[in-house]
Amino acid sequence: MERNVFSFILKYSYKQQIVLVAMAVINMPLTLLGYTLVENIVNEGIQGFRKVEREVTNAAGEVATKTEKVPIDFPEAVFGIGPEFDQVTFLFILVGVFLANILLLQGIKYALNVYRGVTAERMLRRLRYNLFNRILRFPRRTFRKVSQGELISMITAEVEPLGGFVGECFSLPVMQGGIMLMSLGYMLIADWKLALAAVALYPLQFYIIPKLQKRVNMMGKERVRRVRKLSEKIGESVTGVTEIHANDTSNLELANFSHHLHGIYTVRLQIYIWKFVIKFVNNFIQQLGPVMFYSIGGYLVIIGDLDLGTLFAAISAHKEIGAPWKELLGYYQRQADARIKYDQVVEQFQPAGLMAADRLMEEPETVPHLRGDMKLSGVTLTDEQNNNLIDGLSATTALTKRIALVGGGGSGREELLQLLARLEDPDRGTIAYGEHDLSTLPEAVTGRRISFVDGAPVIFNMKLGDNLFYGLRHRPRSEDAYEGEEKTEHERYLREARASGNLDYDPAADWTDYDAAGASDLASLRAEGIESLKVVGLDEDIYQFGLRGRIDPDKQPDVAEGILKARAALEDRMSDPEVAALIERYDPETYNTNATVAENLLFGTPVGDTFDVKNLAEHEYIREVLRKVDMEREMIAMGYQAAATMVELFSDLPPDHELFQQFSFISADDLPEYQALLAQYSKEQIDDMREEEKLRLMSLPFKLIPARHRLGIISEPVRERILQARKAFAENLPDDLTGSVDFFHPDEYNAAANILDNILFGKIAYGQAQAQERVGALIRQLMAELEIVDTVAEVGLEYDAGIGGSRLSASQRQRLALARAVVKRPDVMILSEATASLDSNSQARILDGLLRRFEGGGLIWGVHRAAMAERFDHVIVVKGGKVVESGSYEELSKDGTALREMIDNEAA
Repeated sequence: MERNVFSFILKYSYKQQIVLVAMAVINMPLTLLGYTLVENIVNEGIQGFRKVEREVTNAAGEVATKTEKVPIDFPEAVFGIGPEFDQVTFLFILVGVFLANILLLQGIKYALNVYRGVTAERMLRRLRYNLFNRILRFPRRTFRKVSQGELISMITAEVEPLGGFVGECFSLPVMQGGIMLMSLGYMLIADWKLALAAVALYPLQFYIIPKLQKRVNMMGKERVRRVRKLSEKIGESVTGVTEIHANDTSNLELANFSHHLHGIYTVRLQIYIWKFVIKFVNNFIQQLGPVMFYSIGGYLVIIGDLDLGTLFAAISAHKEIGAPWKELLGYYQRQADARIKYDQVVEQFQPAGLMAADRLMEEPETVPHLRGDMKLSGVTLTDEQNNNLIDGLSATTALTKRIALVGGGGSGREELLQLLARLEDPDRGTIAYGEHDLSTLPEAVTGRRISFVDGAPVIFNMKLGDNLFYGLRHRPRSEDAYEGEEKTEHERYLREARASGNLDYDPAADWTDYDAAGASDLASLRAEGIESLKVVGLDEDIYQFGLRGRIDPDKQPDVAEGILKARAALEDRMSDPEVAALIERYDPETYNTNATVAENLLFGTPVGDTFDVKNLAEHEYIREVLRKVDMEREMIAMGYQAAATMVELFSDLPPDHELFQQFSFISADDLPEYQALLAQYSKEQIDDMREEEKLRLMSLPFKLIPARHRLGIISEPVRERILQARKAFAENLPDDLTGSVDFFHPDEYNAAANILDNILFGKIAYGQAQAQERVGALIRQLMAELEIVDTVAEVGLEYDAGIGGSRLSASQRQRLALARAVVKRPDVMILSEATASLDSNSQARILDGLLRRFEGGGLIWGVHRAAMAERFDHVIVVKGGKVVESGSYEELSKDGTALREMIDNEAA
């Protein structure tokens, strides 16, 4: 990066700075013209005289120049040109010229400020982009010393003021300094004594302010350091929140956080104090200016050495000096702050071993395959204290073999695997795959031909499918076709990206390298993805996600058709009484006792929040429907009965009692409110309740499921009227609510419901032993018979993984990372304890799958148990950063070998 902030500004925006300075210079003559116009307006337009210089001879015979006031004989021409005007017209023409000058000045300032803002934002965007680019090029060891909180704070908050400074770095001092010079120049022309009075105290400011500002700058530097540490602490606490709660250390963390806040508070308080000292000095000296003018200027007017118009203009000029002087002092403060921030950022973003930019961006014409022998020659890797982690390691192995890398803790095994994946660069020595020296290859080769998975994979906050195919997205292969306003906006995006030095690739383009996965289009890519998931045993989980996913039948008619076939097949199976007892199907003419009252009333899936069951009682149309079937008051009475039963059953039970789960329509937290309501009103006093109390009771029956909540509230007559309400609801649905419910139809796909609900077209019966498992197994069997299991799994690829994969279990995250590595079909697959966190059965299944997948070689596995090496073609044993044994498992498992010793120690 450039050595200082001004070098950075000039390198990337010198043309813009020239334009800004030129616009600032244009202001100078217009500013001076404004003072002259004020003088003319007061003297000529209002008082009606003009100053004229005449040569006079004094008593000694010397010729001198004297300024005299000469009355104007109106009508008079403005500025001595054009037609003549009376005094009033003359005045208004002068005022008009003055107004035009103001408009011109403000127009130039507006254009200057807008262009300054554009320049500033582009440069800020460039700086943030460059910093993020550098983060991607940091050596991995850097992240052990710098927290993500610090890096985030620097890119987002710390560099923010630099953007504004870029826009004003040259133009502001030129413009504000020019205004000051023009103002002083006018005062010198008007009277040198006034000019001297105006600037008499400025040298004192020049001396005091920089000294005070230097103190503020040092404290600002300390504040930045402390805020970074605070960011680091927040990031660490967020990452370790589970450990904090598990060990009851919340108070310790809060105390530490409070200590950090106190340090920042102390520094910021000192900054405030000294800033106000600076402000006090500035304001005091600035206010002394009018004192000088009113006293000295007034005296000169009284004795006749100065006219009133000139004094007014001089006072106006002095006011104009005050504002730019403050701006210049503020600029000095911002310049010092920007310099400190930039220097600190540069220091942090220039770690030793920074990756070359070309390594990230270079795109070879063809991406070579990594084949042949893996050769390591004198490879050495040291840590921050210059301790050898890998010590002159040399080895040669054919990539056609599946290689097990064995070593205990501190053996250098993990570091060697990272070197082989080129996640670290050796300090000395070379690593080559075939004829290719790893150190000479850009990431366009290593990132596509090598896969790496360790025991702590990162899952991004996006869909499962996007995570799965993440390793296939290197460069945009084709751009989206934009039209109309979208095309205009896209072209603007490209222009701004280029003007800011950003990458102008379109994130919305198709980035997927289908060929790398052996696919030709999205459909075949998804099929390849499912096969990769099968290799690591994640296919069943994805299938379950797919069952609970939704599709658009208009966009995926083939999937919807397959689901409807599964629905029909399930209905056929229900001819078996055992199956029929497990599911209660939806019927337009029948009440479903395993569904809620709300589901029976709507007889469809709500779209959006319009008919959310939580607020159903408050919806005016729902209440209108209930009134039509004379049920509104009865629903309140049913709610009263349900609340009374709940209070009677649960009032003495702890909140975590299992009955609260069974009767989930009322929570332990809400129970006291219902208890108080029942104590206030009897069932006969329902009509006396307030509206919100009626709604609270009325909301309860909507959640009742007769088959589950056997309270005797939903009687047969009630069910009949709910069926009447169902019919009235659908037939009279207002136009503005059309589309708020996707109604159930036996032969149609319900787009608002998930796949499982569409297949069931009903509810699983309560009270049947293992009903969920039995129905799930039956649906799985039907899907297999219809050959749509993989189709449903593809829907599961749309499942959101959550931040850091938080919606997935640890096992699912690990398997997904393995599948992501497999699907891109790497030449070299490197695993570093990638299954250590899984159970033994899962480990065995994944090991079998990967060994089959890489039967021709290219698999390098850092095994966490030495006995696992038996399944591999070649074994390398590492100890103390060196290869101590290399050969087949049969050769190295004999007595007396390092491998045998490790196996025996594990068995013991």
